[in-house]
Amino acid sequence: MQFLVEAITLCLIGSLFGVAIGLGAGKLISSLSEIPVLLNVPIIFIAMGSAVIVGIFFGFYPARKASLMSPIDALRYE
Repeated sequence: MQFLVEAITLCLIGSLFGVAIGLGAGKLISSLSEIPVLLNVPIIFIAMGSAVIVGIFFGFYPARKASLMSPIDALRYE
């Protein structure tokens, strides 16, 4: 459970930083040029959801694999 919470937290924080950087870059580009920036909120939520799903998989899968091994083997080979 700890690995799952850690993976979700890291993915949410990372996706929030990514959205903030993307919005900031969009505002900067919009203010420096004539190109308008459109904010599409459903796409932002889809991107954040995708990041969380990928993070859950890549956080849970190795933890599950290691939990099925003996501790000595897990430290020796992985």
